[in-house]
Amino acid sequence: MTCLESPSQNHRSGFVALIGRPNVGKSTLVNQLVGEKVAITSPVAQTTRNRLRAILTTPIAQLVIVDTPGIHKPHHLLGERLVKSARSAIGEVDLVLLLLDASEEPGGGDSFIVNLLQKQKIPVIVALNKWDLVLEKQRNSIFSEYKNLLSETIWPVFSCSAANGDGCEQLIKRVIDYMPLGPQLYPPEMVSDQPEKILLAELIREQVLLHTREEIPHSVAVKIDRLEEMPRSSRRKDSQGCIAVLATILVERKSQKGILIGRGGSMMKTIGKGARAQMQNLINGPVYLELFVKVAPDWRMKPSRLAEFGYADS
Repeated sequence: MTCLESPSQNHRSGFVALIGRPNVGKSTLVNQLVGEKVAITSPVAQTTRNRLRAILTTPIAQLVIVDTPGIHKPHHLLGERLVKSARSAIGEVDLVLLLLDASEEPGGGDSFIVNLLQKQKIPVIVALNKWDLVLEKQRNSIFSEYKNLLSETIWPVFSCSAANGDGCEQLIKRVIDYMPLGPQLYPPEMVSDQPEKILLAELIREQVLLHTREEIPHSVAVKIDRLEEMPRSSRRKDSQGCIAVLATILVERKSQKGILIGRGGSMMKTIGKGARAQMQNLINGPVYLELFVKVAPDWRMKPSRLAEFGYADS
């Protein structure tokens, strides 16, 4: 990667991996830190599937934040690859930011990740997220429980809220302290290096997660089949070009396809409307979106299907 000219000799830059269990708020924190939506979020666990790299540029530093899939016990080949992707990120960064859910008591999954990180020769900062959900009278006891979890470490611990930004400024200042001296790696206006097709596909999958039943979310993948810029209308001087997006939503069973389409196509219209609005915010212009639904039995267990949808073994 070609480095850009550094604003000063004391400028810092580096890579930070966000590690934690599913649904602890990693993607929400990424969006909060960079100030724009670059990662999809939902109440559904295991939302993140790709190792998204978000870019936070300040006057004194540039952080490349790697949002990883939640570390969990996998139940299929896709799950195995997601966990492998998250674990491999640990060895490729300058710092690990371990995100824990302070609104819940520490569990076995947290202990597993702490033990995993203790075996690595890399600095770790701990952030107790969702601190705004912890009652004032319970905060001391919750903090003590997590300090016990981390008793064999010397990692600094911060409390924060990815939802409202509380504590995030202090957290970022501490993260910057760990970064090596170096120039900017990306132009300052960039907030993500993800290909546009990946970002658009994720916006569609987010709407599926938000609007469908419990059985649907983890069985869904989205692929952008066509992305084309349409010219402005010659009849109207005030018209602007439109981005045409054709995408396929993959599910594992016919019943899931029926749920996605909905009665009279109602669910597909809802998903399409929500995704189109998010896409227009992303590209700052009009979008024409056409969605198709395809059934591929047990696609999460098939290497060829995983590769087709960007989940190849790394």
